Amino acid sequence: METPAGRALEFRHLRYFLALADELHYGRAAQRLAISQPPLSVAIQQLEASVGARLFDRDSKGVALTPAGLAFRGRAQALLDQAEDACALAREVQAGEVGRLRLGFVGSTLFNGLAGWLQQFQAGRPKVEVVVVELNSQDQIDALLADELDLGLIHTDRLPPALACTPLYREPFLACLPAAHPLAAQARIPLAALSEQPFILFSRKGSPDYHARIVEICRQQGFVPRLQHEGRHWLSVVSLVAQGLGVSLVPAAFERSGIQGAVFRPLSDAVEPSTVFAAWRAGSDGVLREQLLAARQG
Repeated sequence: METPAGRALEFRHLRYFLALADELHYGRAAQRLAISQPPLSVAIQQLEASVGARLFDRDSKGVALTPAGLAFRGRAQALLDQAEDACALAREVQAGEVGRLRLGFVGSTLFNGLAGWLQQFQAGRPKVEVVVVELNSQDQIDALLADELDLGLIHTDRLPPALACTPLYREPFLACLPAAHPLAAQARIPLAALSEQPFILFSRKGSPDYHARIVEICRQQGFVPRLQHEGRHWLSVVSLVAQGLGVSLVPAAFERSGIQGAVFRPLSDAVEPSTVFAAWRAGSDGVLREQLLAARQG
């Protein structure tokens, strides 16, 4: 740091000054600092020159702080304390012990252990703040690109080059039916049996890839779903089904959503499962992100 006198002031000067201010004896201060007395004397002279004021009186009776030295002492201690706090904070951030993680998630993760995962992650990190926000996959992609999220839990791996991802888990699709639907009495449902039913699907705008994937699953079974309604969130899709407005294919997690009026049945066909991916900005530093992902794998 620069002083008004235009000379560099080093933190070691402050440490030497405080040791001498405590001991008021060059020999004891030098011993406390584990240095010899001449370097201490030189450092104090350099400090006084940098500050532009005499900080100590020296005479045959010993060493005493001047009024300027007394005034300087408190500020010098505060500067060292702040420097140590800054160093400690930097170490904690690098170690992932403090900081802020902005996490986006799709609704299905709420019913696949998201809360327990976050509680486990934060249990040993009381200084880490995790901010969570529910967004569909496309909104999360946009937020990641705009540096508004650090990590997103999404339903697609078709991402812009600026983003990277890794699969978190897979789960089967289930047929979601109104409780009063005739097919609800069956233990397993062939997907083709839904070919003439009005479909409720996740919004094409909210997650184009996921929407297209479900349509393709139906096409593989010989039909194009008769789209009746779209929901921006999966819970909205399940709620519309529960109201009797149509049927849907949903990730198995929503069987645990507790929405009255909707029933869930496994499919008798082998279809590609639903996959949740963790996505982030490629090349970005992410100690907390990596620790959160490791906590789930553990």
